[in-house]
Amino acid sequence: MSETRQLSARTLSRVSRRLMPFLFALYVFAYLDRVNVGYAALFIRQDLGFSDTVYGTGAGLFFFSYALFEIPSNLVLLRIGPRRWIGFLMVVWGTISACMPLVRTPAGFYTLRFLLGAAEAGFFPGVILYLTRWFPQQQRARAVALFMAATAMAGVIGAPLSNLLLRLDGTAGVAGWKWLFAGEGLPSVLLGALVFFVLTDSPAQASWLQIEERLWLTETLAAEQAAISAPDSVHLRAVWRNTVLWRLAFIYFAISAALYSLGLWLPVVLKQLSHASNSRVILLTAVPYLLAAMAMLLIARSSDRSQERRGHLMASLLVAAAGFGLSVVLRDPRLAICSLFLAITGIWGCFGPFWALPTAMLRGTAAAGGIAIINSTGALGGFFGPYLMGRVSDATHSFHAALAIAALLLLAAAMVCARLRSR
Repeated sequence: MSETRQLSARTLSRVSRRLMPFLFALYVFAYLDRVNVGYAALFIRQDLGFSDTVYGTGAGLFFFSYALFEIPSNLVLLRIGPRRWIGFLMVVWGTISACMPLVRTPAGFYTLRFLLGAAEAGFFPGVILYLTRWFPQQQRARAVALFMAATAMAGVIGAPLSNLLLRLDGTAGVAGWKWLFAGEGLPSVLLGALVFFVLTDSPAQASWLQIEERLWLTETLAAEQAAISAPDSVHLRAVWRNTVLWRLAFIYFAISAALYSLGLWLPVVLKQLSHASNSRVILLTAVPYLLAAMAMLLIARSSDRSQERRGHLMASLLVAAAGFGLSVVLRDPRLAICSLFLAITGIWGCFGPFWALPTAMLRGTAAAGGIAIINSTGALGGFFGPYLMGRVSDATHSFHAALAIAALLLLAAAMVCARLRSR
C-alpha cells in the first residue's frame, strides 16, 4: 500500500509540475484578453464617444458568442485532441485581441468582441475536460482551482501591466489603450504556438512519465470512470433532461453574472467611489484579485481534504452575496470598496468546489457536452452582468441597482446549491 501511495504521489507531482504552470500561464493571458477591455473602459468611452450602454453591450457580447460556440468547439476538441485545438484557438483569439486598436465605431467594437468570444469558447471547458484526463477525482478540485487561480492572478498581473502599457499613450502617435490591446494580445499568439510542443493529449502518450506511472494513472482514471454511478451519469442525448445539470447551470449563471459585473466594470466602479486618478484606480484593482487567488486555493484545498463540495460552494456564494449587498447599503466609500473586494473573494472561492461537481457526474461525450452546457449558461450570465451594469449606469448614474441584483442572484444560487446532493 505504501508503494502505491508513493507511486501516486510521485506521478501526480510530476503531472502537476509538467502541466499546471503552463496551463496557468495560458489562462492568465486568455482571461486578460477577455477582461482587459475593463481597463481600457476608462479611456475608450471618452476617446470613441461610447455610452455606458454601448460599452456594456460590447463587453458582454463576448459571452453571447462564447455561449453559442462553446459546445461545438468542445466537441471538436474531442475529435482532434486538446493540444492541436487549444493551440489553434489561442493563436486566433490573440490575433483578434491585438486587432482591437482598429475599432472606431460601436459596430466594430461589437464585431471584434463577438469574434473574440467565439474564438475563446472552447478553451476553458476544454481544459476542464483535459484535467479529468490527468487528475483523479480526489485531487481534481485543487487542480481546477490552481488553473482557475489564473483568473485572479490575471487581475494581479494585468493591473500593473495594463498601467504600464497605458503609459505609452502618445508613443508613435498611438493611444495608450491601443498599446494595451496589442501588448496583451500578442503573448497569447506566442503561447498558442508553444502549446503544440508542451501539452500531451493523454497519459498514455506521456513519454515524460515513467512506464509504471503511466500505467497507474491510466488504470486509476479508467477505474473511476467505470465506477460512476448510473443515477448521476448521463449520455449526451439525456443531458438536456438532467435536473442536476440545470441546477449547476443556474448556479454558474449567477456566479458569472456577478463575476463579470465587477470584472468588466471594476475600474469604472472604483473610479466612481474613490475619485482617484486612472492610474491609481487600475493599480487598486490588483488588491482584490490577490485576495481572491489565496481564497480560491485555500477553499479548494479544504474541499479536497474533506471531499465535501456543496457546503464549500454555498458558503462562498453567501460571502459573495453579502459583499455585493453591503456595497449597496454602506455609504462610506472605503467600506463600500472593501465590500466589493469581499464579493470578489467569495466569487472566486466558488470555482474549486463548483467544478469538482460536474466532472464527477459526467463521462465521455456527455462530459464534453455537459461541461460546455454549464459553461455556456454561465457565459449568458457573463453577457447579462456587464450589459445590466451599463444600462443601469446610463439610467440612474449609479451602479447600486445592478449590484443589488447581483446579490439577489447569488442568494438564489445558494438556495439552489442547498438542494444539490451532498458530496
